[in-house]
Amino acid sequence: MSVTPKIISTLLATALAATGATALAAPATKPTVAEAERFLADTEAKLNTQNNEQARAAWVGSNFITDDTEGIASFFAERYLSASGEAAIGARRFNGLKLPAASARKLSLLQQTVVFADPKERAQYAALQAALNGAYGKAKYCPQPGECMALGEMEKVLATSHDEPKLKQMWLGWHAQAQDYKQKYADYIALSNKGARQMGFADTGALWRSQYDMPPEAFAAEMERLWQQVKPLYDALHTYTRHKLRATYGADVVPLTGPIPSHLFGNMWSQSWTNLYPILKPATGASSYDLTKVLEQRKTDARQMTKYAEGFYTSLGMQKLPDSFWERSLLTKPRDRDVVCHASAWPINEKDDVRIKMCITPTAEDFTVIHHELGHIYYFLGYTGQPFLFRNGANDGFHEAIGDTVALSITPAYLKQIGLMDQEPDVTADIPQLLERALAKVAILPFAYTMDKWRWDVYAGKTKPADYDKSWWQLREQYMGMKRPAPGDDAKGFDAGAKYHVAADVSYARYFLADMLQFQFHRALCREAGYSGPLNRCSVYGNAKAGAKLRQLLELGASKPWPEALKAISGEDKIDGNALLEYFAPLKTWLDQQNAAFAAAEKQ
Repeated sequence: MSVTPKIISTLLATALAATGATALAAPATKPTVAEAERFLADTEAKLNTQNNEQARAAWVGSNFITDDTEGIASFFAERYLSASGEAAIGARRFNGLKLPAASARKLSLLQQTVVFADPKERAQYAALQAALNGAYGKAKYCPQPGECMALGEMEKVLATSHDEPKLKQMWLGWHAQAQDYKQKYADYIALSNKGARQMGFADTGALWRSQYDMPPEAFAAEMERLWQQVKPLYDALHTYTRHKLRATYGADVVPLTGPIPSHLFGNMWSQSWTNLYPILKPATGASSYDLTKVLEQRKTDARQMTKYAEGFYTSLGMQKLPDSFWERSLLTKPRDRDVVCHASAWPINEKDDVRIKMCITPTAEDFTVIHHELGHIYYFLGYTGQPFLFRNGANDGFHEAIGDTVALSITPAYLKQIGLMDQEPDVTADIPQLLERALAKVAILPFAYTMDKWRWDVYAGKTKPADYDKSWWQLREQYMGMKRPAPGDDAKGFDAGAKYHVAADVSYARYFLADMLQFQFHRALCREAGYSGPLNRCSVYGNAKAGAKLRQLLELGASKPWPEALKAISGEDKIDGNALLEYFAPLKTWLDQQNAAFAAAEKQ
């Protein structure tokens, strides 16, 4: 979890229910530039103080879980969000003033949120949001009375079982739960649009797209452009996967052409196909090297795992982590209390109090995760010199992309340099590694894109509640090449709501953008380092020139529109899917060869 100053619309509305704001109309007196600058200075000072306090309270609440600490964390969070809501309303008074670029940007950031003038609507919005979150969290599938399964149990079945009827049962069982809160979601959409319009946006979807330093329609076109760039790689992966699934489940289950039933991809939402790797892996070429085994044999503890990751960043010329990081972070699971072990990075103040909360174990997965999490930490440290409202990523995809960029440099060459590998595997081992990575990085792209594409139409009123499922599955088929495991009732169905980010109203475009950006960042840093080989084999470990280029980006925070931040690291002001294609180029060649062989065999 990253505690940041950016206004989160779904939480802000809750806070506004507690504010004294009663109207959005501007005062009669004409505002001045001096008043606007004074307003921003006072607002940033207040929000900075309250953000630090709520960050500290949230840390305690997450690391010492009791009813009391939950109440304390909630108190400080609501106080901060209430102040943010008041600031959003107050900022409207200065719209239309000719201000310095930085001040105009700050006012814009403050206003990118849903706001309600009517206290009853604010309370209703908060109640609907809480009800949707609660309904999702409590949902269970009960195959028989008294025998109920939580989502986690069903996910394990999808991840490990090859019993097709069982997979279908789990999939249908979970997705049916969302029907119970479909009407609440429809009511929430209508109310959210009201709040967005009161802040000057056509609807909430337009508000979301306006957060990317371009007109809403331009951002929608940009997402489609990027998808079309990478679609050939996804199509090749999809075709290869079809053949392997067909061999596993039979021609009666997996058709030779057309959409594939979505319950066969090892994941409840088919957004990641990594659980299919045992089915899809090449017959030869995989390396016998096992990083987890090496770490376990060396008895690598949590601190040393973190030291390895810190060493990557310091090799790029970045500072060592502050002493307070080592004193205050939680790196291992405590024996005396429960904590949520999900890895998260925390900025506690604007100076150097940064922390990690993660129960680190000596595995290859956690080795990658801690390198990723320190990406957040070094981003926090990079933009500490920025004003409060600019202490954030250039857009919501940048923060995730930084750590993922560094993780792309965890190559055999890097592992050999730090003494965790004796000999680099032969180039033939690249294909299994690239395939496994593509099952996460490539498979998610159309899912992440269409998650928000569907919601944009819902918010715009183009997709009515009676057509939620119809529209959802049209997009699933068009972009993902998937279909529902069994026919549903469109009028009642709400399959989209079976995904947390829909029920909780969390935008998903950030994950699509982060996936694209990390490969573009990686390519730019490799070029800066003078590397000219296959992109998937490049590691910028130890390269000061690449480090200096990365620091340029980190230090900007959100102070400039994201195209300028992108240009600082890459020299390019547009996101380019070709970097991802270049990274996976050897895999694409291999997939095309495999698919051609499958096609030839089918003709015989």
